[in-house]
Amino acid sequence: MVFSTDYTTRWHDTDAERNVRPSAVLVYMQETSNKHLAESGMSLDTLRDEKGLAFILSKIRIAFHRPLHAFEDIHVETFTCPSRGYSSLRGYRILSGGEVVAEADTTWALLDIKERQLRRMEETGYVFDDEPALSLNVPSRTRAAADIEMVELGNRHIVYSDLDYNMHMNNTHYPDMLCDFLPIEKVGHIKGMTLSYLHEAAFGDTVNVFRGEKDGTYYFRTVNGEGVICLEAVVVTE
Repeated sequence: MVFSTDYTTRWHDTDAERNVRPSAVLVYMQETSNKHLAESGMSLDTLRDEKGLAFILSKIRIAFHRPLHAFEDIHVETFTCPSRGYSSLRGYRILSGGEVVAEADTTWALLDIKERQLRRMEETGYVFDDEPALSLNVPSRTRAAADIEMVELGNRHIVYSDLDYNMHMNNTHYPDMLCDFLPIEKVGHIKGMTLSYLHEAAFGDTVNVFRGEKDGTYYFRTVNGEGVICLEAVVVTE
């Protein structure tokens, strides 16, 4: 079953081109799924505090069909899709004036915080009627091919303003981090993003950012001080 809610986009969500930033788009999506969980009888805080469980985003694909602007009235939909083993799947749509302007599919892992073990969706107690998965024209693979040179561009320190309640960089901050390392003239022409979250970027960490490019598609990798890959991503531009 589809759950939905409405928002008006904020001026402070927009960038130098007066487009709503990719990270802000992701925030509207995830705020809606958080509301979905809360209105289903258990918030994310309750899930963590009483059951010791937390959803960890492992992968997201976002398709941007056109930019959003300040003060647009948007209708955001979210729905669960049939799970695969320990992977919980959820889809999103954002509509403005009846037009679909952005879509995303996401893959989540349910983690037992104390035992550091994966759990299945049914252990949460949530009961949802699943919807069919979306079909998006966005790459599924994030690893750059061997012929694409990955060049180190700089680093990113993980600070207070990045954190979620796991003391890790919140997943909604990553699209803006990638945009920080894109040519600025390309940011307004992003058609899709795929992000694979491989290892947490914790408070106090510094990650080195690598980028490669081929035919308008940009590949990213972030590596922490121990040499562990934290993120692999691909950004498709016009």
